[in-house]
Amino acid sequence: MKVLLLVLTLGGLLVASSVWAARLWLGVGEVEISGHGILALALGVLLSLGLGMGLMFLVFYSNRHGHDDDAGR
Repeated sequence: MKVLLLVLTLGGLLVASSVWAARLWLGVGEVEISGHGILALALGVLLSLGLGMGLMFLVFYSNRHGHDDDAGR
């Protein structure tokens, strides 16, 4: 029951934030974005995703190899 409530809550937040972002994006009107702006936006998204995935990989790698154990203390 708790898992279902968590999934519904997170799903609702995802839908609400997506609707808000779409309305905000469409509400600004006609905005010209140059090729450099699109490139910067794409690179920013890709670098942010890469950083997030790299950090999560390091967390899982560290946990798998016992670096997070309290045995050394």
